[in-house]
Amino acid sequence: MDNNVTRLDYNGKDIILIATAHVSEQSVELVKKVIEAERPDSVCVELDEGRYKSILNPKAWENTNIVQIIKEKKVGFMLANLFLSAYQKKIARQLNAVVGREMMQGIESAKKVGAELVLADRQIQITFRRIWKKLGLWGKIKLFYSFLFSFVDSTNTKITEEEVNKMLEADVLESAISEIRKEFPAIGEVLISERDQYLAYKIKGAPGKKIVAVLGGAHVPGVKEEIYKAQDIAKLTHVAKGSPIFKIIGWAIPVAIIGLIAYGFVINIQTGLGQVASWFFWNSIIAGLFTMLALGHPLSVLTSMVASPFTSLNPLIACGWLTGLVEASLRKPTVQDMNNIPEDIFRFKGFFKNRFLRVFLIIVMTNLGSSLGAFLAGADIIRKLFQ
Repeated sequence: MDNNVTRLDYNGKDIILIATAHVSEQSVELVKKVIEAERPDSVCVELDEGRYKSILNPKAWENTNIVQIIKEKKVGFMLANLFLSAYQKKIARQLNAVVGREMMQGIESAKKVGAELVLADRQIQITFRRIWKKLGLWGKIKLFYSFLFSFVDSTNTKITEEEVNKMLEADVLESAISEIRKEFPAIGEVLISERDQYLAYKIKGAPGKKIVAVLGGAHVPGVKEEIYKAQDIAKLTHVAKGSPIFKIIGWAIPVAIIGLIAYGFVINIQTGLGQVASWFFWNSIIAGLFTMLALGHPLSVLTSMVASPFTSLNPLIACGWLTGLVEASLRKPTVQDMNNIPEDIFRFKGFFKNRFLRVFLIIVMTNLGSSLGAFLAGADIIRKLFQ
């Protein structure tokens, strides 16, 4: 494991990089050994503020307020986080290890030797958002299915202690989607290359003459090079706003629907009434059906049926959000549901059995049903107009 320690000299600073595997007990011992032997001025860990708090209080997530997540429109981010966390925990259990222990050891050892702790990683929300912005619509669809099936396949994978050294070559996030990166080079750029730059910037800026950095093994080669380069930190933390074209399209569709219905009334009142009936029928029936398929509560099904005709005309509100809020309020997830997520998230039945995951499933299914219903309703409105 000593081969995983790299020493650099940067402008008079002694920088020591420790390459770790995020679920390896050997890495924990190496971090403890190096920090206590070197007694650095600063210890940098590959964590952001959110993950740092999570490590200090691992049970805090049991109190996650899913209603608040829906209101803040963080459903996608939360679901991606759950997949990654569950993947990591599965590997850790197979190795009889604890997730993130090497980072916890870095925190504890820094405190023991009186070193300043530096949270050196970029916020994971920014990383996910930058990845999302780099993918087009088709890329996002492909990523969703590739991401899902890569995790499903991983459930039967058994990892031995001998494979830990291979894991040193893979970042915790990268290892979870290593196959996906082959199809999506942009993900590798954001997930690894950009974070290499950010980590290097934070490490060389850490106070003191001697600095120890605890990193996932995938980052050490890149950080070694980036230490001696200049980084544009503003660019690395900037998330571009969405293209106005999508907003224009988002509003153009409901405006077109309303225009077609209005024109139908101009032709004759029966045509207009028939179009209105089609809009409500297809939106309500399909959205309600999809919510029902996700085993939503009867009131959740009713909510989707009532809301879909209206939310389909407002790009700012998704039918799934409203339905998810009702479902989460009626069937509140329990602590047991939260604890079972690492197992349930990889099983098809788990999404129906686990109340927390079922809310996410209902949100996705309802939105799909509402979108399909709006498409069928729009087609029927045009058909009636020509009739």
